[in-house]
Amino acid sequence: MGVKYLAINVKRVMMLMVLSSLSVAACTGDKEGQVPNVPVNYRIPLQQFQVQNKNGVLLVNGHGVAGLIIIHKVGDSYAVYDRCSTVNPLKKCALTVDDSGLEATDPCSGAKFSLYDGTPTKAPGKRSLRAYTVFINNAELVVSN
Repeated sequence: MGVKYLAINVKRVMMLMVLSSLSVAACTGDKEGQVPNVPVNYRIPLQQFQVQNKNGVLLVNGHGVAGLIIIHKVGDSYAVYDRCSTVNPLKKCALTVDDSGLEATDPCSGAKFSLYDGTPTKAPGKRSLRAYTVFINNAELVVSN
């Protein structure tokens, strides 16, 4: 009876290991170009943004996967993207913003992305940048996901 009991427990342990590894693979995935989802909660006073931005773009380190790119569009319209390139996102290559403030370049792959809507504009980019929610609250820009 002891050997039979041990065999059943070994089967259960093996099944749990298989299910656990499948679960981890599903969570981390190897979805091409998928930037990891990390919590973001960042605030900056509008006045500070106006002082610190260059050509309507502000780069913020220490938030998101590889930092944030905050873009002032028109009027009270803003967009925020993760600086992490969607080309090989596990490398966490931080995009550099072109002097025009219209495009960002992945220094690792050479891919380019529009800062208007986050779409890729030059290969090997295929997937748009990860966008975050941004709104104005009490004279502050609030960025979250």
